[in-house]
Amino acid sequence: MANRNIILLHLLESDTYEFYGSPASLYDRHEAKELLIAQTSLNNHFSKMAAQGKDLVYRNDYCEIRKGCIYVKPTTRGRKKDIIINP
Repeated sequence: MANRNIILLHLLESDTYEFYGSPASLYDRHEAKELLIAQTSLNNHFSKMAAQGKDLVYRNDYCEIRKGCIYVKPTTRGRKKDIIINP
């Protein structure tokens, strides 16, 4: 069983949802001015919330950003098979 981080961005004005694999990828598409929070500040906020055992959510007047996990089925695609040579 494999889990991966996921970032959910909810833009409140347009009521649209966008999903990202990391905070860094979120800031590749959106600027800090647009989201009203810098990437380092968002990372610090999530760290503090995790240490307190709270939900990883950031909200302001423009957006809501959530951090969570998504289940990903394990795969063997791209892995080399073990070659057994019988003498």
